[in-house]
Amino acid sequence: MEPFVYDYPVKNYFGAGAVDQALSAELPKMGEKVMLAYGGGSVKRTGLYDRLTDALRVAGKTVVDFGGIMSNPTYEKCQEGAALARSEQVDFILAVGGGSVFDCCKVVSAQALLDEDIDDYEHK
Repeated sequence: MEPFVYDYPVKNYFGAGAVDQALSAELPKMGEKVMLAYGGGSVKRTGLYDRLTDALRVAGKTVVDFGGIMSNPTYEKCQEGAALARSEQVDFILAVGGGSVFDCCKVVSAQALLDEDIDDYEHK
């Protein structure tokens, strides 16, 4: 194997006030196009979706919507997100939800930058 450096920074915010803390800390670091990734309807039902999209737009960001990430996301859903990230030239992925959303976005972020199919890394 050829030598390489693997750097995969992930930052998660939890608890009361986490949204405000995350937005104030991370918005200035985000690129212009932000993929907002989320699961089912609770993000919209609770008003969090509107709050986030409003804050992103006020900060001058373009929002690329990637919703419907299910529990135990499928290969197809991950590929859908990667294709969207590539076609929209997304600068930043904002994953909102739980572990399934986070895990899907990890694959999306890697696959969006790879020419090879990420599935080949696991099965070949």
